Amino acid sequence: MINPVLSWALPIAMFLLSLAMFCCLVRIVRGPAAQDRVLALDCMYLNGMLFMLVLGIYYSSSAYFEAALLIALLGFASSTAMAKFLLRGEVIE
Repeated sequence: MINPVLSWALPIAMFLLSLAMFCCLVRIVRGPAAQDRVLALDCMYLNGMLFMLVLGIYYSSSAYFEAALLIALLGFASSTAMAKFLLRGEVIE
């Protein structure tokens, strides 16, 4: 049984995380520099991971937590690769 406070807090959190992901998408499209786009992509994968965690709490399923861990690992690796590319111009030396 879900807590009464969680029954209204989780949908609000999902809506706000979706709104934050939309704002990041706008920054990715309109970003004036590549650094802005990379930062927006980092923020977007972080919000996506948090959205998956909220869904895991909402549906009481551990599969969402595993998906959130996978998003975190891939997001960290991709942001590291993009930062290295922006600094040196190549990812693999």
